[in-house]
Amino acid sequence: MKLTDKALLVQLNVSQWTARKYDRKVTKDILSQHGAQMGAGRFNKSLLPMNDYLDRVHKKTTHIRSKYYTNTLPWGIEGTQMLPSANYLNFMTEFRKEKAEWQLLVDTFLDKYTSLKEDAKRLLPNGLYNENDYPADDIIHLKFNMDIAVFPVPSNDFRVDIHDDELTNIQEDVDRRVTEASAAAMEDIWKRLYDRVKHMSDKLADPKSIFRDTMIENTRELCALLPRLNFADDPNLETLRQDVEQSLSHHHPEALRNNPVLRKDTGDQARAIMKKMETFMGQHSKQ
Repeated sequence: MKLTDKALLVQLNVSQWTARKYDRKVTKDILSQHGAQMGAGRFNKSLLPMNDYLDRVHKKTTHIRSKYYTNTLPWGIEGTQMLPSANYLNFMTEFRKEKAEWQLLVDTFLDKYTSLKEDAKRLLPNGLYNENDYPADDIIHLKFNMDIAVFPVPSNDFRVDIHDDELTNIQEDVDRRVTEASAAAMEDIWKRLYDRVKHMSDKLADPKSIFRDTMIENTRELCALLPRLNFADDPNLETLRQDVEQSLSHHHPEALRNNPVLRKDTGDQARAIMKKMETFMGQHSKQ
């Protein structure tokens, strides 16, 4: 199957009000007090100090961005990611849920916006408060938006009126770019698994090293996700994923902490898997 049949391209688009504003006058005053030249620093004031409502929106946005990049693969164009079709349903279902939660946080902030501005008048004294810094109550909602744009993977099947030689050049360029992007995406998957195994190996190798339960939980989550990301159906990747799942991620974190023998054996298994991965990753990079 062609990549056009096995993946899509996606873009996460987010806009949100930051409630921060560069204050030139205060910047000038501070620099003057310290005998510094303009350009040595800048004062960006918080327009809504001491409120959690907008912070919750921003934190949710960061969380959604993180899940977006976790569930997709690099494509080589900033902001654009590859989404394997095997992961499309899971990804979009989760995204719609997360977006609905984000929108509830936005709506809560919008309900509080007028009162938060009143608080800001008190918390930003001595001319720091400026009504012109704030979007009007009836348009502040326009500062917030989130969506996912979906596109097909480029194909060299062009139907345009261009000279044959130029059309051939374009088709070859598209093929080359798709091949390079596909290779980079597979390298990203291998690196994710390798980095996870290396992290476990490093932690387990030192008996005094402290690790959190998330070390195992994150490994389990990655093992569950990889079959949906492995758009090339790489059998070596799948074999090693199963090795990680069966040899490393099934242990309970507390058992690894309390059983030195189990900890050492699991660390040894992690290092053995790493060596296998290094062999395959070396071969993969040469292809």
